[in-house]
Amino acid sequence: MPTQRQRLSRWGKGSLLVASAVLISLPAWALNARIEGIEGDVEKNVRLYLSDVDAEQYTEARLKGEIQRRVREAMRVYGYYEPEIAIEQLEEERVQVDITSGPRVTIEVLDINLRGEAADDPPFNEAVDGFPLEVGDPLFHSPWDRLRGQLSGLALERGYFDWAFTDRRMEVRPFEQSARLYMDFDSGPRYQFGNVRIIGSHIEPEKLQRMQPFTTGEPYEAQALARYNQQLAQTGWFESVMVRPRLQTAQELLIFEPDPDPWFLEATGTMQRQPQLSMAALTSAISLYQPKGNRLPLDVTVTPADRHQFEVGIGYATDVGPRLGLGWRQPWINRLGHSLDHDLYISAPEQRFTGTYNIPLEDPVRDNYRLQYGIRNEDDNDTRTLESTVEVARRWEFENRWVQTLYFRATFEDFTQGGEANQVWIFYPGIQWSRTRTRTQRFPTWGDRQQLSLEYSDTAWGSDAQFGRLTADTQWIRMLGNDNRFVGRASLGAIATDDFDQLPPSLRFFAGGDRSVRGYSFDSLSPVNEEGRLRGGQQKLTASVEYQRRVTGDWWGAAFVDTGDAFDDWTPDSLNTGAGLGVRWVSPVGPIRLDVAHPFDNEDDWRLHFSIGPEF
Repeated sequence: MPTQRQRLSRWGKGSLLVASAVLISLPAWALNARIEGIEGDVEKNVRLYLSDVDAEQYTEARLKGEIQRRVREAMRVYGYYEPEIAIEQLEEERVQVDITSGPRVTIEVLDINLRGEAADDPPFNEAVDGFPLEVGDPLFHSPWDRLRGQLSGLALERGYFDWAFTDRRMEVRPFEQSARLYMDFDSGPRYQFGNVRIIGSHIEPEKLQRMQPFTTGEPYEAQALARYNQQLAQTGWFESVMVRPRLQTAQELLIFEPDPDPWFLEATGTMQRQPQLSMAALTSAISLYQPKGNRLPLDVTVTPADRHQFEVGIGYATDVGPRLGLGWRQPWINRLGHSLDHDLYISAPEQRFTGTYNIPLEDPVRDNYRLQYGIRNEDDNDTRTLESTVEVARRWEFENRWVQTLYFRATFEDFTQGGEANQVWIFYPGIQWSRTRTRTQRFPTWGDRQQLSLEYSDTAWGSDAQFGRLTADTQWIRMLGNDNRFVGRASLGAIATDDFDQLPPSLRFFAGGDRSVRGYSFDSLSPVNEEGRLRGGQQKLTASVEYQRRVTGDWWGAAFVDTGDAFDDWTPDSLNTGAGLGVRWVSPVGPIRLDVAHPFDNEDDWRLHFSIGPEF
């Protein structure tokens, strides 16, 4: 019996006409049928089969015949092979169908066998063991069809490319109300991963091969190919990526059936269709190539990404007013896959320019070295600062999606904070753990973000201040039903130091603003000096709870309570609290938030908060 990979299509003139015909469908009026005598799933299936009958296209006699045919077909899949059907024409397009279901066919013989190497492969045995019908049960067609699809799908997913059904029969004897089901599935041998050929890559092929989640000689799994495809795409090096097994080269000559198996379409979707050949020529061509030792070579075809990519972003928030962002991305700058990013951010209180040079390691998606540098100017409230920073970092991403970053940072800052001016050099190592998970990026229905950082500086290595610094942030988004959304967040920070006056504003703590404590202006909450000017705090604690309710479509209402402060000596009485109401619109460019917040320590004060962009 021919295997699945060896079956060839024989097109005749009739099928060619069908394949090339252009069908023009006119509007059809659904048949209005009253169905009596059956109920449940059987009744629903009959109604479905009759739903697209256009009564105007039939004479009365032909309409009754068509209804009879469709009702019998609909009931047969539930084991009713001899229903009695009476049809009464009530109006021109309205009929009554009275059905007596009759006896139901039951299973008399159930014979399912696995042959070949799949007989010892657990997923195949689980599929057969999970077949819900037994001898004596009423016949259902759908589980039988589903098992057939499961076995063929598993074969293609797990590398049994020579699979075939050597026997697949459903023998129904309506006069005995019995059915005999036979299915013999011969998987043939399981193929292994063969050698990988890289086509079109501007990155060293060895670097791409080291990313493979499989090795040559391992049993084939389509899921491993999908992971490899995804990992290559995530590097950012390529505009397009295609990883596929190299099937028989002669198949490029084949003319496929009008509805070929999905795996053929996936594997040969880009192949150009050639003129039809004779069966003898095709058989001869196939014999020219057979994978050696059941090892299937793989082709990885990639297209380089644009070497220079530019982004422009415009936004507005009450904290900073209008803002402009410019991005220049170089996803690859050499054959080693190094990349370079530059960002320019401009707003009234803050301007910054940053760059990141990325050096990928063996797993470029998860492991890399980074050189970051930047300059920032800030003039807001009682803070005036010009900061320059250089940082060298080593980054790891683990299987559980936690990211660990170990870094060493050097900062020079010329600042005036609360009227007190200073210039400092700060050298400090740090370590950070973070994880972000979301579903639906534009307006997450589920997600959370965690971040914990530890930093330490000492005058022993030339730093102008000695300190230990800890920051921790968490944020959660959860849905209740489809219309209730909850957002919660908390932030904690602490500094242990005897040189607080030597710490630049970038390391001190402030609170207040759109993403902190609403009802208060941006970074307006902190301890003050003798002149009443903000000086920043050694600790920070903020928390927020928000409830959102869908009003209609992409419009949501919100109610929230925020609390927190920056301080030197924390007590619960020192927290500032604000509450308010807001509106959320999920626009094509991201969520737009408008809030009106009232601080509890000032009865007459109200503050408007407006921002654009996702929560994470």
